Amino acid sequence: MTSTSAPETTRPRRLADRTAGSVSAIPRGMLLPAGLALTLLILPIVALVVRADWATVPAAITSPEAIAALSLSLQTATAATALCLVLGVPLAVVIARATPRVAGVLRALATLPLVMPPLVGGIALLYLLGRGGLVGHWLYVGFGVSIPFTTLAVVLAQTFVALPFLVMAVESALRTAGTRFETVAATLGAGPWRVFGRITLPLILPGVASGVALCFARALGEFGATALFAGNAEGITRTMPLAIYTAFNGAGVSQDSAVALSLLLIAVAIVILVLLRSWRTEAVR
Repeated sequence: MTSTSAPETTRPRRLADRTAGSVSAIPRGMLLPAGLALTLLILPIVALVVRADWATVPAAITSPEAIAALSLSLQTATAATALCLVLGVPLAVVIARATPRVAGVLRALATLPLVMPPLVGGIALLYLLGRGGLVGHWLYVGFGVSIPFTTLAVVLAQTFVALPFLVMAVESALRTAGTRFETVAATLGAGPWRVFGRITLPLILPGVASGVALCFARALGEFGATALFAGNAEGITRTMPLAIYTAFNGAGVSQDSAVALSLLLIAVAIVILVLLRSWRTEAVR
């Protein structure tokens, strides 16, 4: 009885899985705009590859300037992502568990950097943490601390623009997971931190992994806020995007160097996203 009913139960599920992954399940009217969207995403990269002077690419991407900029970008993006994790996960939990009205206000504030031009973010950070800024004035007068145009300024600028990506991913995972298992654990006597560590965190781990990937990629490519708040000092604040901008504007090098550095940054971003996606897949398992 059991052996004959199992195939009958699984057959509709397998059929549904095949249908869900079939092109025939997609409305035909979506294929053309989807193809145009994919073309819009791919052709600029193809143009870079075609434009590159491959004879000079190895020298450009292995130059001391390029290595220093890439190393600084990876270090600051890692620090910014860690800071986003420490600050963003609690904020996402608060938003996901707040009342709808409070959650709406907090969500709007948390995602404001997404719609704010990066240059505006840089100016805002400068007027907050600069020597004459709202907080920076007291830091400078009281402790002699000046944040702008330092490596710390790079990390803060990257954190400012990347934090919303982590918050959105984690909040979405929390809402998808719901509160049923948390409620059961609480009724059994588990404290809030135990519930979060043993129940909530494992459930939302794939969402956290996605947020980390998006957050790191955004921090790695940050330019506008960094340029205004941290400057463009080689070895101190010149990240890869700023090095590309400097090369493209002909600061002693040709635009071929800018193309080569762009390809290097794209390659690094792809490798990082692939590695983080693999980690996310392992987390799901």
